[in-house]
Amino acid sequence: MFELDRFLPYLVNKLAARLSDELATVYRRRFGITIPEWRVIAHLAGNRNVSIREIFIRVAMDKSKVSRAAARLELAGFVEKKTNESDRRLIELRLTPKGRKLFEKIAPLALAYEHDALAPLTPKEAAIFRTLTNKLLAAPLLSSFPRKRESPET
Repeated sequence: MFELDRFLPYLVNKLAARLSDELATVYRRRFGITIPEWRVIAHLAGNRNVSIREIFIRVAMDKSKVSRAAARLELAGFVEKKTNESDRRLIELRLTPKGRKLFEKIAPLALAYEHDALAPLTPKEAAIFRTLTNKLLAAPLLSSFPRKRESPET
């Protein structure tokens, strides 16, 4: 029997939204940035000269949200855009020194939030949670779903 409160996609989405929204309250209030802007900054902090396409694939956000976030961050002086030398159609982003300073202020807050969010778990449970999450994220997509023999229509 289907129970929404036990359905994995629902539970994962609910947890992700809660964690993201709670952390966003902190950086929105202190630094005036949005969830998409933080995700762009966080991704750029670990990578140099990244295309918008790479970011939206990596952070699992709609391309238009990433583009709008990048435009706002550029306007605020946190990122700069440049055309890719080998493919002039690609726009690459990188953090400016001002953007790097912002990241360095937010990252410790994000790590402290993560620590607090995992506090209800034992260290062993937290490690297992990370392992299982990464295992599910690395698994192939179920693009052939529903299988014909398992489809409710048959």
